[in-house]
Amino acid sequence: MAVKAAPPGEAPAGRLAGRWVPWLVIGLWVALAAVMVPLSGKLSSVTTDRAVDTLPASAESTKVAVLEDSLPGGEDNTFVFVYHRAGGMTDADRASVERHHNTLAKRYPPKATAAGGEDEEGPPTRPSTDGKAMMFTLDVSTTYGAPETIVGPLREAAKDRPAGLELDVTGPAAVDGDMDAVFDGIDLQVFLTTVVVVTLLLILTYRSPVLWFIPLMAVGAAALTAMATVYLLVKGFGIVINDQNSALLTILVFGVGTDYALLLIARYRETLHHHANVRVAMVHALRGAAPAIVASAATVIAGLLCLLVADLNSTSGLGPIGAAGILCALVAMLTLFPAVLVVLGRRIFWPAIPRFNTAVQEKPGLWGRLGNAISRRRWVATLGSLGVLGVLAIGLAGNTGALREQDQFLSAPESVTGFTVLRQHFPELGGQPMTIFTRPAHQERVLDIVQGTRGVALAVPGQTSGGWADISVFPTDAPDTAAEYDTIKRVRTAVHAVNGAEAIVGGPSAENLDTEVTTMRDEKLVIPLVLTVVLIVLGLLLRAIVAPLVLMATVIVSFAAAFGGSVFVFDTILGFKGVDYSVPLLAFLFLVALGIDYNIFLASRAREETVRLGTREGILKALSATGGVITSAGLVLAATFAVLASLPLVMLIEVGFLVAFGVLLDALLVRSVLVPALTLLIGRRMWWPSRLSRPVELPDDQRPLVEGPAPQR
Repeated sequence: MAVKAAPPGEAPAGRLAGRWVPWLVIGLWVALAAVMVPLSGKLSSVTTDRAVDTLPASAESTKVAVLEDSLPGGEDNTFVFVYHRAGGMTDADRASVERHHNTLAKRYPPKATAAGGEDEEGPPTRPSTDGKAMMFTLDVSTTYGAPETIVGPLREAAKDRPAGLELDVTGPAAVDGDMDAVFDGIDLQVFLTTVVVVTLLLILTYRSPVLWFIPLMAVGAAALTAMATVYLLVKGFGIVINDQNSALLTILVFGVGTDYALLLIARYRETLHHHANVRVAMVHALRGAAPAIVASAATVIAGLLCLLVADLNSTSGLGPIGAAGILCALVAMLTLFPAVLVVLGRRIFWPAIPRFNTAVQEKPGLWGRLGNAISRRRWVATLGSLGVLGVLAIGLAGNTGALREQDQFLSAPESVTGFTVLRQHFPELGGQPMTIFTRPAHQERVLDIVQGTRGVALAVPGQTSGGWADISVFPTDAPDTAAEYDTIKRVRTAVHAVNGAEAIVGGPSAENLDTEVTTMRDEKLVIPLVLTVVLIVLGLLLRAIVAPLVLMATVIVSFAAAFGGSVFVFDTILGFKGVDYSVPLLAFLFLVALGIDYNIFLASRAREETVRLGTREGILKALSATGGVITSAGLVLAATFAVLASLPLVMLIEVGFLVAFGVLLDALLVRSVLVPALTLLIGRRMWWPSRLSRPVELPDDQRPLVEGPAPQR
């Protein structure tokens, strides 16, 4: 069999890409998979959604939770049983409620009984003033299990009751249990749904019966490696990972990994037309695509690691978790993926196999025509794009208030409807109970002060043990409302003023308040840091100052437009009752770090072409060459984040929709129209102060015969 001589200049690349190298890379990944895949299945065993793990140790509600854990019997899970009958409670109803309480109290004895402490609370069951309801509170020690494992048996145990007597099991622990039920199996659901979505998009993109499987296989290997790596990070460094961050890890790896695959395959197709040897073609493809891919990954990783300065443990934990995922995706797509492509050869592109033909001509295509249109009407394109983004940003005037925990569910479970029933019949117990710990000698003084605080409906003393006395406080306002939060703040101010009491105030709503306050503080710290770090990375990549500033400004405007448009959808179309406090920071991080990717892919190619063609032709060539692949990458990334919108939790729907919408804006409008138009308007000054910003003197044989302005580069 005759062997073709390599074209001039290909021998070094051929040696670098020896036949054994791809097989060695694949072998190393097989060995890595044998170690990492078993570990990836253990990630769910280290996830936690407890507020005590999420909040910083300095938060007052965290101190309460830690103290509860340290006292005999451990922290209690509080359930509230609300019985109600529209026509009024009967004697049989009241007897049934008493029987249920006695049975459950024996089955789950309170920690006061278990610890031998005092229990000073009043009658166990409480009738409503309208005579239509009764309720009792059941404190179940965590030794009996987590809320999600207890709430089902509790509801089952109370099924034996007179016909027509309704029951809602609610309370903080019931809400936690129903929330955990939503997250149960979410990792597998997100993983499988993402695989299906990415598979369909890859098939549509490549229109090949086999090519789609290669990037999917490589990204899947990256995802499993990332899950195993994160498990080791959690075990080794105590990083906090919750179910939300676990789902985001899968989305990030599949989204960015597929983007990198699309970019590399696009370059590989180009080089296959110019090089007969597939190994040599891959080396040249990597030389062209890898710098932009590495810069993109570095930008996202740098942005994610900025989260380490956050006080909220779940937010700071997302930094190394996400960074590990991006790094695994980067390594897999620059090693395993090209190795498999080289081994399989050109036939993997069947039926549209790229043939070796150095004389192949590039067609202008849709993106070339769009670039020419933008070049002719630069101001129209710029002002039109900014106008669209500005109109979308008006949506920020909508309801951006914080979303209550009870409004997180797409379909309200029993624990949420139970709070509504509780407020109807027991308006004086409308909010979630607060827990106050104080020194026993000051309990009476603290109790008197709390009972006289505005917004408090009821305060009852609890047990005394371990050198502390606890007080249960019921606010008058609905849970997680501004009015209830104001009451918590007033109670804290009042009890802190009692010298020697060392009083601290916690409880579910106090935890939510502390989480919201901590998140707002983190936003003020993280957002400027992310902007600074990303700007520095862009400056180093483009070796310019103006271009990074322009690109960053477009991403910020795009974020405002995406947020405003999403708020309009949430408020007007979907009827959500606010925006979860974690959404703005997460969306900003993803849209700035991921949205800048498309500008990096375009700008790095534009800089490469500008060296040869000048600024105008360089940006038009870059748009023509990258338009299709970047649009495909944007669609894939948007679709992967849109997977979150299929889950029954409002917060995840908001994050998924906002990021997906923002990515589409970046890929289809900002990168495709606004950035090219601004580059054409600014001209070579876009690359200031690099040498590309300076006028280029043409050689004598290229000077025009008639004097005129020098061509702009």
